Order: sequence, then C-alpha cells, then structure tokens
Amino acid sequence: MDAWEELVTSALLGTDRRAPTLPARAATRAARSALSDAGAGNAPVALLDAAALHTVRRRAGLRPGPSAPAPEPAPHDHRRPLPEAARRRLGLLLAGRAAPAPSGGRRGAAPDLAELLPQWLAAANEHGYRAPASTLPALLDAARARTDLRPQALALAGPRGLWLAGLNPDWKFALRGAASGATLPDAGDGEAVKTLWDEGLFAERVALITAVRTEDPAAALALLRSTWAAERAEDRLMFLDSLRAGLSGADEEFLEEALSDRSRNVRSTAAELLSALPGSALADRMADRATSCVSLDRTEGGATIVVEAPHECDAGMQRDGVVATPPTGRGERSWWLGKLVDSAPLSCWQARFGGRSADEIVALPVADDWAGELHAAWCRAAVRQRDGDWSRALLGSPATPPATGPGTSSLAERAQLLSTLPDAERARWVASFIAAHGLSEAFQLLGVCTVPWSEPLGGAVIDALDIARDAGSYPWSFSGVMGLAERCLSPEAAPQLESLTALTAEPEDASPGAGGYWSEAFQRLVSTLRLRSQMQTELTPPPD
Repeated sequence: MDAWEELVTSALLGTDRRAPTLPARAATRAARSALSDAGAGNAPVALLDAAALHTVRRRAGLRPGPSAPAPEPAPHDHRRPLPEAARRRLGLLLAGRAAPAPSGGRRGAAPDLAELLPQWLAAANEHGYRAPASTLPALLDAARARTDLRPQALALAGPRGLWLAGLNPDWKFALRGAASGATLPDAGDGEAVKTLWDEGLFAERVALITAVRTEDPAAALALLRSTWAAERAEDRLMFLDSLRAGLSGADEEFLEEALSDRSRNVRSTAAELLSALPGSALADRMADRATSCVSLDRTEGGATIVVEAPHECDAGMQRDGVVATPPTGRGERSWWLGKLVDSAPLSCWQARFGGRSADEIVALPVADDWAGELHAAWCRAAVRQRDGDWSRALLGSPATPPATGPGTSSLAERAQLLSTLPDAERARWVASFIAAHGLSEAFQLLGVCTVPWSEPLGGAVIDALDIARDAGSYPWSFSGVMGLAERCLSPEAAPQLESLTALTAEPEDASPGAGGYWSEAFQRLVSTLRLRSQMQTELTPPPD
C-alpha cells in the first residue's frame, strides 16, 4: 500500500515536482528499472508503466480469504417428478411471466402466460409433483414478485425450495411462510405440538393452530386456552379467527368468555362467531333484541313490517359485540339495528311473522324506508349462517331487474349470497342473470362461480360476448369478462368459439376498428383454452 500511495501522490503533484520512488520490497524489477532509467521527459510514461505493473502485482498477489462452511445438503423430495412435457411447459410459463407487455396497448392473439401460471401450479400440486431443481430460482423469483402465487409456488418448490431460499436474502419471504408447509409436527404428536406452540414464532403458531384445528378441533381449543391470558391482543385476534374452521357448539363456552376480553376487536370477533351458531346463548339474546325492534302491522288492511330501531346501545349490547359508535356516515340507530338483526338466528323471524317462509317475509313491504337496512342485515345473516333458503329469497329471480328485486339490489351482496348455494345452482342463477341483463353487471357474480364454468354458464357468457360483438362495442369494455373467460371457461368450449374469431363486417354505428379487436380477442380466447387443455394433458400422470 505504501508503494501504491507513492505512485498516486506523484501522479497528483506531477512528476516534475515529485519523482516517484518505490521501496525495493514493494516494486518489481521492471517497475524500479522504468522509474530509475526515465529521464525528465519520460517520467510521466514511466509512472504509468509502473502503476500498470503495480496494479497487476496487487491483483495477482491477493491471498484467498477463509472459506465459508459448506451448506447442509438439500433435503430429499419424495414426490414424483414432472413429466418431461410439463417440465418444459413450466420453463416457458416462468419465462413468459417476465416478458415485456405488447407495444401499442394491444394484447395480441397469444395467450397470457402470466395468467396461466397460477392454474398450472394448482394442477401440478393436485397431482403431487415436485418442481425440477433447475426451475427453483425462477419459481422463487415469481413467488417473490406475485404474492398470489406464493402458496402454490412454495408448495411445488417443496423442502428444496425452502433450503434454497435460506441461501438468498431475496427469498426470505419463503422462510416466513415455511411454517405452513411440511415443517409442522403431526397433529397427533402432542409433545411436539405443545413445544412448537410454546416456543415457535408467531407465523408458526398461527399455522400450527390452523392445522390442528383441521384435524382435532377440541385439541386446538385446548391449545388456545393454555396460553390465552398471556397472548397479546393482536395475537388473540388472529388465533380466535382460526376457530372459524370447524366452528361448533363446543366452542361456545370459550367464545362467551372472550366476549369479556379487554380488546374490542377480540370481543367483536367472538360475537361474530357466536352469531354464526344459531343455537348459542348470544344468538338467543340477539333474537330477543331484534324481534322487539321489528314487528308486523296489520292495521291498514295488509301486512307491513314496521321497525322501531334501538334508542341506545346499552352495556349488554356492547358486551355482545355491538359497537356503540357507528362508522362515519351511518346513523346510530340504523347501525345498532343492523347489528342486532344480522346477529339474530334467521329462524326467529318465521315465528315473529306468523309462520311465513323466507320468501314471504322478504316480499313483505317495510314501512318508513327501513327496507334497505333490514334486507342488508338479513343478507349478512344469511351469509354468516350459510342459509340457502334465505339466500334464495333475498336473491329473488335472476330475471328481475336488480333495482326492483325482492331483497337486495347490491351486486356485492348478491355475490355473497350466491356463495352459500350449491355450485350447480349458483351457475344456473348467474347464467339466467346474464341472459336477462347481459355481462355489464355480471362481473362480480362470475367471480364466485366454480371453475371451470359448467353449462349453462359457459354458454351464457359466450352468447353475451357474441351479442356485444354484433352490437359493435369495443371489446376492451368487456376486458374483465374476457380475462375471466380465458381462465374460467371450460377448454371444451374452444370449438364453439371458432366461428367468432372471423373478421366480420362492422355495422354502420359500430365503433371504428371494433371488428378487428373482437376477432383478435376471440383468437386469444381460443388459443388460451387450447393451451389450457394441452397443459392438463401434459400434467396427467402416466398409468401405473
């Protein structure tokens, strides 16, 4: 370093002011010779020659540092390997994930590989495959970039993916979620479960209580009770939420105790869970309060529902989860009424209204503009209690215009109500809705339908898209539905769509160029469905 500093100093000051000299032990013979033999005019060149020689010497003379300990060998993954065709497909999908977007804002007719990757990962995990070792870096990069891919991507990566993630700080997110994988002890191993519950990280404990709850609800509840008093409020809230899976009357005693928790959020969650148990004591208390506010009036010749909302939120209501202060923009009395009604068991209304069915109750007129608040509360109760009869009553006929329906005009509420119905009934209802009202209001409803869309839902979507094309609308007005169709239509629908890929004559009032865009969109849809079919074939395990 002294020799190098000498050269730098001479270069900064100038060789005419300070001629460089190198210590004998630090300079090569050639460098010393160049400096000693240089005249006044050759000193700058000699300085540069010496610096070049010394640079090589410094680089070549470095001693190797101490070696790091070798990492532990990667664990073995016992799952079956991917078929060769599926292995190549995964590489293409991972490469297409990072491909640049098409220029000009047009997607073109090629399938969007980034949108097909989640389906491919889900199908590969269903068949029990493991990711090829060579794809693990790209798979972890994809999971890092898209949080929606992480569960499926990490499942496919398996223990080797977690091992690799431990060697790269960019993939540390995978280690945070490792507790949801194979590292959890068996639910029947009481000692290991107790050890992890007492000593594990928060994410590990959440994953553990969820896993144990799936296998043995009573054991999970006992585990939760064992440390409940010492947990932080935010942790108690997360652990309490795990009781949603397998919720039963056996949980009522614990949830009743949680109603006295010092955290308002914990109390509210406990009350919500108890209201999902129609036979609970809280449900009975809420039924008494709700039915005292809602009654039937027959004085004017016809039956009418009348509402007298609560005038105060007393201590008992607050203990049972009713928040005294409403959200911004909500009136106090309507807020309290809604919380009472959506927490009451729906069975109490049949007795309150003279044995009428859910359809008959929802069809009754409601006085003083309380219908919206009352029906919205019944919608929340139907979803929470998974009551199909009330959901059908509040949905009404799909052919009825939403604004004039019997229960709710909110598409968000309708989507939630549909989620309580069987898959086939849900698909039929949405298909009839599309046939009656088109696609413009059906996007939220399509999102709750089981994939792939069965008939008649798939046919209704295709017919509606065909009608929109004939009307001359721009296809990007339906881009959301088109994107859903690419992911959700059955691949068997591809032949039905072939005729729609042709470029047709545009009507006089059509948007300029719409026909070309529609043709391109349908070509992309057909090619995507065919690619999905091919992916399924590639992932099908060979016969034993």
